[in-house]
Amino acid sequence: MKVKAILQKEEKVLRAVAKEVKLTEINTPKIKKVLRDMSLSLASQDDGVAIAAPQIGYSLRIFLVAGKVFDREFIRGKGIPENKIKKPDMVFINPIITKLSRDKEWLTEGCLSVRPVYGKTYRSKKATVEAYDENGEKFTRGASGLLAQIFQHETDHLNGILFIDHAKDMREEVLD
Repeated sequence: MKVKAILQKEEKVLRAVAKEVKLTEINTPKIKKVLRDMSLSLASQDDGVAIAAPQIGYSLRIFLVAGKVFDREFIRGKGIPENKIKKPDMVFINPIITKLSRDKEWLTEGCLSVRPVYGKTYRSKKATVEAYDENGEKFTRGASGLLAQIFQHETDHLNGILFIDHAKDMREEVLD
């Protein structure tokens, strides 16, 4: 199966507000293909923790969080060998941030679509998202730390916003 390339910041689709997925379409072959393409593209990036549909050319309100983000060893900063990842990617369809903490902090951030730039973004420490999963089931997920940052970053993507639009102290950095 061919991995779809991750689009870079010059692409117009990254600056558009993505379209909502009709609930009746969630279980269709079309959306299943989008989710599979997203998962494959995300898995192809060692440093990727999440991906939004527009990053691979689909103007749809969907993002995935890599399964490794939910692994304790990853959270502790130890990294995980690919063959040890047990958790599947988490799917967020038509996500809406319903709550953000007033408590914010400057965090280092990068993006698969803004290579190789990193910068500091001012993000809420906690976030709650309401979304639909890959089966069309509605759920709510609260988060803090990295996951809260991911929710905010990926929701920005769905609204045509890149982290570089509001980051400071930007620098190019090539990671090994």
